[in-house]
Amino acid sequence: MSASSGSGDLEISIEHYVRDWQATPHVLLDVREQDEWDAGHAGTATLIPLGDLESRVGELDSAMPIAIICRSGRRSFVAAEYLKSLGFVNPVSVAGGMIAWVQAGHPVVG
Repeated sequence: MSASSGSGDLEISIEHYVRDWQATPHVLLDVREQDEWDAGHAGTATLIPLGDLESRVGELDSAMPIAIICRSGRRSFVAAEYLKSLGFVNPVSVAGGMIAWVQAGHPVVG
């Protein structure tokens, strides 16, 4: 898995996520490592570290919209590209990741 140069429709802002995604059925997928997750994560998120995504992709519903978050947005963008390449309907990376999440004042658990 590797990131390409353009973001296209694979990236949304924290504001877009909160405004347009949070109240609709979707998966919030956190692709950080366990220690990062333990330090604090969005309460509705599911953890699948990026390094495990290929072997655990079967745990995800390819027809369900998936918003992906990491620390800053790099790993989540890689994950969004990967899921898109597998035919997932609407995977998007949350730009700025948990750094932006916390800066925007959204709750963190853990």
